[in-house]
Amino acid sequence: MKIYTKTGDKGTTGLYGGGRVSKDSPRIAAYGDIDELNAIIGLACAETHHEPLKKTLAEVQAALFILGAELASPNPDPKIPVITAANIDALERQIDVINDTLQPMRNFILPGGSKPSALLHLARTVCRRAERSAVHLNSLPNEAVDHWVLVYLNRLSDFLFMLARLANQLAGVEDVPWISEKHS
Repeated sequence: MKIYTKTGDKGTTGLYGGGRVSKDSPRIAAYGDIDELNAIIGLACAETHHEPLKKTLAEVQAALFILGAELASPNPDPKIPVITAANIDALERQIDVINDTLQPMRNFILPGGSKPSALLHLARTVCRRAERSAVHLNSLPNEAVDHWVLVYLNRLSDFLFMLARLANQLAGVEDVPWISEKHS
């Protein structure tokens, strides 16, 4: 199978289920942001040596692949798995478990500390962008985005924040507190 098709040489791309759109369409931007997020999570996974964290990140990557497929499919296909309330419930349970293991926050936290933590903070910011792209797509006529996709992205950014804090704890590195110059 050849990797290049030449079908996008004129600035369009095919959607799952048929149809072609411009590569700068809001739908392509939305699932492109998901692809970028997935790649950054892959990098964070490659940088951690903690196997349970690697497993968790791989699960998130699998969910993002499903989510990206949903965004690439303007017409729902019953053969494609979808993000559901169960995905959100799983994130919320994990957030609660991680929160119980961490020191309470006393300051805002700057991205950084260990390399895996910094990468997870980067993933969190890209997740917020992906969420904005999905919300924008959903606001357009005839471009509905499933409610659970929007909820998942919102919850995922919180989860990535908690994972960034956990990555620092696992590395034995303190979170980087933000200290206002005004109050220092």
